[in-house]
Amino acid sequence: MPELPEVETVRQGLNQLTLNRKITGGDVLLNRTVAYPFSIGEFIQGLQGSAIATWHRRGKYLLAELTSSSGVSWLGAHLRMTGQLLWLNQDQPLHKHTRVRLFFEDKQELRFVDQRTFGQMWWVPRNMAVESIITGLSKLAVDPFAPEFTAEYLALKLQNRRRPIKTALLDQSVVAGLGNIYADEALFKSGILPETLCINLERSQIERLQTAIIQVLEASIAAGGTTFSNFLNVKGVNGNYGGVALVYNRTGEPCRVCGNLIQRIKLGGRSSHFCSQCQR
Repeated sequence: MPELPEVETVRQGLNQLTLNRKITGGDVLLNRTVAYPFSIGEFIQGLQGSAIATWHRRGKYLLAELTSSSGVSWLGAHLRMTGQLLWLNQDQPLHKHTRVRLFFEDKQELRFVDQRTFGQMWWVPRNMAVESIITGLSKLAVDPFAPEFTAEYLALKLQNRRRPIKTALLDQSVVAGLGNIYADEALFKSGILPETLCINLERSQIERLQTAIIQVLEASIAAGGTTFSNFLNVKGVNGNYGGVALVYNRTGEPCRVCGNLIQRIKLGGRSSHFCSQCQR
């Protein structure tokens, strides 16, 4: 699943390519991809004639601020498991998993491609709160790059929780945007075993973890995100972080720090990768 670095990579690419371009129309090939409005015709009609002022990211959500003569509206997207937003020429052949096409001037288009079909898009009309339509936004915790994401904040979120720290980090009400890959990487950098209970963490461990989360996310964004299966940026290019990952997807390989073999366990139905020598 695309996590914060992948979504941020897409946001940056969209801001480079799509700003001030007017949406001239569109086509929905899979109706359930559009979560709101319930009328596909209203979805296309609402977008048509709008220009993209800028793209924002909140957790793993992408939000395009749209401007038109009638005011400001919003286009939302969540990539879920396998979603891709690709900026292409309209005459390029359709991928068989194309779900939504948005047409722009100069015969360009933004395609939402999604093999597993869990991804969603929303059009939020003017004068409506974005959170009232995209309800998942209201449940998000502080973004790791926000000034409010401090060691004190993280300690408060984790206090008295009797569940493994790896499971807690995947909770979007604890840290917005973090997923399986970067939770594993941050726990390695901070020297914490994934099954350690939150309630047993010392303050120094939480401080290291807060710093490690930011460092890991920054490194992945600089590498264009991670591609292990489906992720592509808006130009269709793979992310490069996977080649330098510290523990994720490296089961049985030597630790890049101590040489001990990387191990994998299951926590809450998710794989966790770690080094038993570097993490305690």
